[in-house]
Amino acid sequence: MPSPTPSDPNVPQLSMMLRSFSAEDPGGWEPMLEHAVAMDRAGVDRLAVSDHVCFGEALDAYGDPAVGGTAGGRQPTGPDGHWLEPLTVLTAVAARTSRIRLSTGILLAALRRPVVLAKTAATIDVLSGGRLDLGVGVGWQREEYRAAGLPFERRGRLLDHTLEVCRTLWTEPRADHDSEHLHFEGIHQMPKPRQPAGVPIWVSGTVNPAAMARLATFGVGWIPWGDEVSDLPGAIVRMREGVSAADRDPSEIGVQGRVPVRRRDDGSVDLDATMKAVPALVEAGVTDVRLDIAVPDGADPVEHLGEVVERFRAVTGRSD
Repeated sequence: MPSPTPSDPNVPQLSMMLRSFSAEDPGGWEPMLEHAVAMDRAGVDRLAVSDHVCFGEALDAYGDPAVGGTAGGRQPTGPDGHWLEPLTVLTAVAARTSRIRLSTGILLAALRRPVVLAKTAATIDVLSGGRLDLGVGVGWQREEYRAAGLPFERRGRLLDHTLEVCRTLWTEPRADHDSEHLHFEGIHQMPKPRQPAGVPIWVSGTVNPAAMARLATFGVGWIPWGDEVSDLPGAIVRMREGVSAADRDPSEIGVQGRVPVRRRDDGSVDLDATMKAVPALVEAGVTDVRLDIAVPDGADPVEHLGEVVERFRAVTGRSD
């Protein structure tokens, strides 16, 4: 059965991270791909993979809100962690799955040349049957931009430019673009994405004027970041005000929200207690409910994740 459409704010969806990184060489990535297949078969609506092209050594910046990090956060692997390129991962996952939506959470889109990113994303969307979403953000790491030859201080403007070029190439049969960064005219790029408006964009960020303008211009959904996560209901209200101020109907914008996993005294997941948080998030406006529950050793992954999906649908009133 197809997943709900990515921009439908009336159907709460269940999403999970697919861990495409490792602190050390895992010796092979087949378990990651098998987990993606299990998510697909169990009925999870969307999976997401993260992005880093490279690392410098100033990893404390991850916890610095002044540069886009999140207070108290900690980069999970160290500079020599193994991070797979997310669009390549989603291509492999697309070949093994049939219904789950495939997303980045988040893609540092400005690090890619826009014309190449547009082609890559359109190709994945076509090959997956229109299942790609791009969650995008500016990132926190200065060294990553420096290694790509790009100014970290202008990362927001670079992201806006990248999204503008992608949207033009995805939707215009004969594309023209003129900006301070790039000029082209009479450009043809086929095939277009399967999704008529192009690949859906989820914008990550705090409630600030630049991010809200980006969300209003390009986004079907918002991925809260930083301090906004700790007061999500209030942040959603502020986001809607910011989007409205940018002349966009906020009812068109989906919202991602994370559910904390509750555990029993023995360390096992208490699914009942975990799911109790879901209705309040949905009531506050969350449409993409992110719940990351590991499969216990020895458990059947499809059965285990299927139980999580069934409980999610029960507490949200979904009948599919």
